[in-house]
Amino acid sequence: MTTPAPQSKAVDAPEVAAYWAERRRYLDRIRKVPEIRQRFWREVAIYLLRRLLWSFGFFPVFIAFWVPLVLASFNPVVLASDLIPLLQNFVDSNPEVQATTISTLVIAWASIGFFFLVFDFVLTPFKSPYAYEADVYMRSWEQLNHDQLPDKV
Repeated sequence: MTTPAPQSKAVDAPEVAAYWAERRRYLDRIRKVPEIRQRFWREVAIYLLRRLLWSFGFFPVFIAFWVPLVLASFNPVVLASDLIPLLQNFVDSNPEVQATTISTLVIAWASIGFFFLVFDFVLTPFKSPYAYEADVYMRSWEQLNHDQLPDKV
């Protein structure tokens, strides 16, 4: 026969509930402030632009130059001597082959960009100015209500 596990004592923390209620009230108030709303949308646009430029601009270009350079043992002469015949064959080929080559490069560029974009969104989440403002406000609120709060809020 198994003995029942001891019941964990429910923590009654109205101070913690007050903290989160005050934070929610403050967030509701500052969402109505036009300057903070404008700053929020500006930061969303900057965040998305950074992620897109980083994922589609830097990584595909870096990989396109870095991988051939590594394969050429960091010797630019070997790299150039390997690439010149490939470029000459591309120029001499018919338009259908050129179009296929270009579309393959675009698909490779987009797939690398989307791959890094997904991981970039996961690794660098958006930091909302509303959350920052609420954190600053709640730090001051904690100091004003320090005697009423438990030790680990």
